[in-house]
Amino acid sequence: MKKIFILTGEPSGDKLASKVISKLKIKEHDIQYSCVGGSHLNSLGIKSIFDLKEITYIGFTSVLLNIFKIRNKINKTVEEIIKFNPDILFSVDSPDFTLRVAEKVKKLNSKIKTIHYVAPQVWVWREGRVKKFKKFLDHILLLFDFEKKYFDKENIPNTFVGHPLLEQEINNKIDLSSMISSDKKIISIFSGSRLSEINLLLPILIDFIEMMNKKFNDFTFVFHATEESKDLIKNKINSEKLNNVDVVSDENIKSQILEKSFFAVSKSGTVSLEICKAKIPSIIIYKMNFLNYLIVKMLIKVKYANIINIINDKEIIPELIQKECNSREVYNSVVYFLRNPDLMKKQVNQCQKTLNSLENGLSSGNAANILLNYIKNQY
Repeated sequence: MKKIFILTGEPSGDKLASKVISKLKIKEHDIQYSCVGGSHLNSLGIKSIFDLKEITYIGFTSVLLNIFKIRNKINKTVEEIIKFNPDILFSVDSPDFTLRVAEKVKKLNSKIKTIHYVAPQVWVWREGRVKKFKKFLDHILLLFDFEKKYFDKENIPNTFVGHPLLEQEINNKIDLSSMISSDKKIISIFSGSRLSEINLLLPILIDFIEMMNKKFNDFTFVFHATEESKDLIKNKINSEKLNNVDVVSDENIKSQILEKSFFAVSKSGTVSLEICKAKIPSIIIYKMNFLNYLIVKMLIKVKYANIINIINDKEIIPELIQKECNSREVYNSVVYFLRNPDLMKKQVNQCQKTLNSLENGLSSGNAANILLNYIKNQY
C-alpha cells in the first residue's frame, strides 16, 4: 500500500491540506496516511502524531524563546516520518517548520518524494531561499501564477494550481435565525488561528465592539474561530458580558454567516480572499510585538500586508498595522465605511476584478491530481 505523510504547521494549513486529501481519497482509496495536523485532517480519519498547538508560534521573538522546543519537534517529526517511510511527504505552508523537516527527511531518505503546497512568499522577502529549495523539494504547488518565474529561474518543478479559497463550494444551507436575529446586521470578525495572534488582537477587537455598541444597536458581531481557538475567544467574550457577540467554528456555518455579513474586520492573511469572494467589504488589522515588527520591516520587499493590495500595488482594503491597530482606529475605519456605502461598493468591485484575474476553481483537485501522479510514478 502506498503511503503519504501530511505535514502542516498551523490550523490554516491543516484546512488546506484536508481539502486536497478529501479530493485524493475520492480518486484513490488505497493509500495509508499519517500527519502533523489538526481537526480538519482528523475529521478525515487521519491522526496527528502530536497536537498542532505545540508548534504554532508567531514572530521571531516567540520562535527564539521556544527555539529548543521547536528544534526538538522538528527532530521528532523527522524521526516519525522516516519510521512511517512514506512514498510522499506532502508539506503545506508554514515553511519555517515544514521545509526544515522536509530538508532533513530528504537527506535521510532521498527516495521519499517531497511536494510542497503554498510556496514560501519569496516575492515578499528572502528570495535567495529558492536556490536552497532545489536541493530537497521535488515539486512546488503554487497558489498564484505570478510566483512561477521565481521557481522556473532555478528549474524547480512547479505547477500553478490556483488558490483553494477561491474554489466553488456547495454547502448545505443552515437556518441561522436561531443564532442571529433577522433585524441585526452582521459584522464578521477574524482574529486569526494562532493563539499568539489571538491574544494580541482580541483585547483590541473587544474594545472596538464595546465602542460600536455605545453608538449603534443594530449590529451583531460574529467571531470566526477554529476548533482550537473557540473556547479561548468564548471565555473572553463571556467575561466581558457582551450579549450581541457569537463565536462559531463550524466551517459551513462560518461560510454562510460571512455571506450574510454587512462588513468584516479581519487579521491580515489569506482569509481576506474568502471575504472578497463573499463580496463583503472589510478592513485588515495586524499587530505583533515591537521587536518582531522592526525585524519584519527591515526584511520585507512589499509595501502592503494584504494580497489584494500587493497584487494591485495600492491600498484597496485599508490596513491598520502595528500602532494603527488599536480599537479607536478600527472603530473610526469601520464607521467611515458604514457611513459611505459607495466606498463599500467600490471596494467590493475592485476586489472582484482582482479575484477574476486569480480564479482557478479547481485548486484542491489540481493538487490532488499531482499527488496521484507521483503515487503512480508518472513524474
